[in-house]
Amino acid sequence: MLDRQQFEQQLAQVEARVTSACTRSGRSREEVQVMAVTKYVSLETTRLVLEQGHAHIGESRWQDASQKWEQLHQLGTWHFIGHLQSNKVKDVLGRFDYIHSLDRLSLAKAIHKKATQDQQRVKCFLQVNVSGEASKHGMEPEQLISMAESVREMPSIEIVGLMTMAPYTEHPEETRPVFRALRQLRDELNQRSILPNPVQHLSMGMSNDFDIAVEEGATFIRLGSVLVGKDEGGETNGSHE
Repeated sequence: MLDRQQFEQQLAQVEARVTSACTRSGRSREEVQVMAVTKYVSLETTRLVLEQGHAHIGESRWQDASQKWEQLHQLGTWHFIGHLQSNKVKDVLGRFDYIHSLDRLSLAKAIHKKATQDQQRVKCFLQVNVSGEASKHGMEPEQLISMAESVREMPSIEIVGLMTMAPYTEHPEETRPVFRALRQLRDELNQRSILPNPVQHLSMGMSNDFDIAVEEGATFIRLGSVLVGKDEGGETNGSHE
């Protein structure tokens, strides 16, 4: 299990890499938020991360996150980053500050209905499957504009960004076209002025490829193994966070 010294060392290494990527691409370090993906680690490890002042926490399933959230939610900002089923919306709304995985109209309708009932406004990222991998969730890039036009009519949803997952590769440079394409999609969406407010954020980049994502404009990077590790016996699903 992660201890304080290990976390401080790993965070320092991540910070150095993010700062270098920002310098190479002419960006300010303040533009990039580092999210600790804690879905494979224990309550104790998640507590350590939050108590060390790391604010952003990413979880993929409510049933795995519930105990952590119930004990620690006041210490940080919580991001739901996993595939969200419409019948699980009731578990996520009101608990997570951001939903990164809005990828279809039926889910948008479920979120809007529940949020309207609860008098909430939910900050969401539209998830786009830029790489076209069958194993990845997300809408096709060609569907983004029509999806945005539909969500525009749902005032309980605020679209704050776009999200994608790049293919896992031993050569991270190969992910650059995926991240660049998501940034271009965001820029196109903003040029069309479809949504009431400009879309600012790009949620992209994981442990294997976050340097490239930062160079291409990421504002949230989702880091698991490189930042918080994985506790023994943790679930595995081929993720590279």
